[in-house]
Amino acid sequence: MNISEPCATGDSAPSGKTLDLLALGSRARIVAFLGIAADLADRLVEMGFDEGAEVETLHRAPMGDPIAVRVDGTTVALRRAVASKILLGAVD
Repeated sequence: MNISEPCATGDSAPSGKTLDLLALGSRARIVAFLGIAADLADRLVEMGFDEGAEVETLHRAPMGDPIAVRVDGTTVALRRAVASKILLGAVD
């Protein structure tokens, strides 16, 4: 799948939830990136945000931005605007 596609294809349908809406302590799998520039998509993939990777929301700043997430054992802080472009599906 091309990570710049607006949604996933195949048998498993995405939940429609994005990373910015994932509840604290919840886990999900990355399905796709929604409308982000190729350079940002490449950077996210380098940090572990790849199709199929499991993510968990760890913390939100008091005003909601940024959020801390764990992806592939690494804790990363993301702006909400970026997290809103990461489409999630259910963990197997």
